[in-house]
Amino acid sequence: MRVCVIGTGYVGLVTGACLAHIGHDVVCIDNNEEKVKIMKAGQSPIFEPGLSEIMQSAIQSGRIEFSTDIAAGVAHGEILFIAVGTPPLPNGESDTRYVEAVARSIGANLNGGYKVIVNKSTVPIGSGDWVRMIVLDGLAERQKQLVTAGSGPAERLPEVADFDVVSNPEFLREGSAVYDTFNPDRIVHGGNSPRAVALMKQLYAPIVERQFAEDKTAAPVAVLATDLSSAEMIKYAANAFLATKISFINEVANICDRVGADVTQVAKGIGLDSRIGSKFLNAGIGWGGSCFPKDVSALIHTADDYGYEAQLLKAAVSVNERQRLIALEKLQQALKILKGKTVGLLGLTFKPDTDDLRDAPALNLIEQLNRLGAKVKAYDPIVSQTGMRHGLSGVLVETDAERLADGCDALVLVTEWQQFITLDYNKMAKLMSHPVIIDGRNFLNPQDMEKAGFQYIGVGR
Repeated sequence: MRVCVIGTGYVGLVTGACLAHIGHDVVCIDNNEEKVKIMKAGQSPIFEPGLSEIMQSAIQSGRIEFSTDIAAGVAHGEILFIAVGTPPLPNGESDTRYVEAVARSIGANLNGGYKVIVNKSTVPIGSGDWVRMIVLDGLAERQKQLVTAGSGPAERLPEVADFDVVSNPEFLREGSAVYDTFNPDRIVHGGNSPRAVALMKQLYAPIVERQFAEDKTAAPVAVLATDLSSAEMIKYAANAFLATKISFINEVANICDRVGADVTQVAKGIGLDSRIGSKFLNAGIGWGGSCFPKDVSALIHTADDYGYEAQLLKAAVSVNERQRLIALEKLQQALKILKGKTVGLLGLTFKPDTDDLRDAPALNLIEQLNRLGAKVKAYDPIVSQTGMRHGLSGVLVETDAERLADGCDALVLVTEWQQFITLDYNKMAKLMSHPVIIDGRNFLNPQDMEKAGFQYIGVGR
């Protein structure tokens, strides 16, 4: 099938590359010329395991192209994905101006032939009908321009635009987005047109049938067809539930700290209950990134708009805000006065296997430690090796873990990078002024750290 993906961020680029990999003819559109040049050369502008490889393979097979020409993209695609960002506004509402701009451009470039316009961006509930209206507005504006220019009948646009809007929310995890695309738990199509839903099913058939899955013998992927609003709500509700689950175990961890229980054992015990499950029960210094904070805030804002106070979600946000300061509290307990002390952060990104710093807990820590007069150093396997480190203020980004440890009064493990398991902690402890480590993710083995010479402090253990 012919596919156009507009927007090449985490979602758009992964979606486009993966659809090309399974055999579709894909054009990816972005308005950033430099970014398009990079992608044409087979390089991914973001760090995502496996992405560069499938991009290069798709380029070589001629199944993917990158362009800034949205008109060409719209002309090419039977299915048009809108995959631009919807960042949060200060009041928690989603900023939909990029979605609006793309929808208007699609309308302005429709030239006959049936199209399915897919909202892949996380958009407020009710956006499907709004996108349809914007597309029609774009079409009407172009028609008006053609009439004003005195164009002949051959150049006139069709009176009735033949398209449908579908919501197809993504459930990708940064750091494993390629894997998640080929091995999804479910695929959700929201739409009111059987024709559009049938085309979406055809598009995803190789994935549904597990042709590119890790386990090709597994049962077909569950496909849920809903109305537009329900599909949009599914995305928000899923992320809000997971964020709440993390806030819950962090509350439990804080109680464990006070009563002498070990939250890692508690999480294991309750996770064995099939009604609860073990995922997203890792206590630590809170959730961040581009999805959880934005989506929970957007759902709270939507509820407020419709006269309902989402008390549980507001509590989940409040717990998370407090949890980000837990590492700071533990540093103060261990070192007392932080002014004049040097603190090293192991990890900067909001989670491992990504270069994403958006709403990362590390940024809060840097800000607060600077406020209290501490010197802050950091080492991150990705950030330390890229130009990203130059954009950070208030922190000295070191190139390896031993340089980080040198002269530090304490370390804080902020991001659970797998590489941090095998660091030479014996050597690092000897390089430090005070070998204290705050394990903000309960990622390290306490006994091993104590053997290496550290005072180990976890969260809720």
